[in-house]
Amino acid sequence: MTSMTVNGRAVRFAMDPETPLLWALRDAANLTGTKYGCGEGDCGACMVHVDGEALRSCLITIAEAEGRLITTIEGLSRDRSHPVQQAMVAEQAIQCGFCTPGIVMAAAALLAKTPSPGEEEIKAAIPNLCRCGVYPRLVSAIERAGRVTQRSDTISAAPAPGISAEDAAREVPALSVPDAPE
Repeated sequence: MTSMTVNGRAVRFAMDPETPLLWALRDAANLTGTKYGCGEGDCGACMVHVDGEALRSCLITIAEAEGRLITTIEGLSRDRSHPVQQAMVAEQAIQCGFCTPGIVMAAAALLAKTPSPGEEEIKAAIPNLCRCGVYPRLVSAIERAGRVTQRSDTISAAPAPGISAEDAAREVPALSVPDAPE
C-alpha cells in the first residue's frame, strides 16, 4: 500500500505503485476537481501541490508521492475563500471552468513563493492551457490575489455556484482506498 497525506488526511492506496497520482485521486479518492486533460503533462489541468510545489499529477506516480503532502483543489480552501479562487471569480477569469482547478493550484503555489509577482513572472509560472483564452483576465486575477494576500483582505465577490460553503466545509473521514475491481 502506498501512503501519503491528501488534503490533510492520511490516505493509503492499495493500487499499483506505478498508477499516476491523477487516477488515484480521481478514481480511488473521488477527488474529481483534479482534471484529466492530456495525460502527458502538457495542459496543466491535473495540477496539484506536492509538498507545496505545483506539479502535474499525471506525471507523478503514487510511488513517487509516497509519504508526501498532497493538496488538491478541494483541499486548497474548504469554502472556496482562497484569494486566487475569489480573484478568478471577481476578474471573470473563468469560462468553461475545465482548466480552472489546475490554474488555481499553479497560481496559489506561485503566490506562496512570490506574493507580488509581475506579469512576466505570472506567465512563466502558469503553464496551463486554457482553450477559452482567459489569459489577460488570468493575469489580472493573479495580480489581484497577490494584493489581497499581502493585505490579508478578502475580495468581495458572490460565492461560486454549485456546492454550498457548508457542504464544501464538511469533514471527510480518513480514506483507505482499495484497488478498483477489474
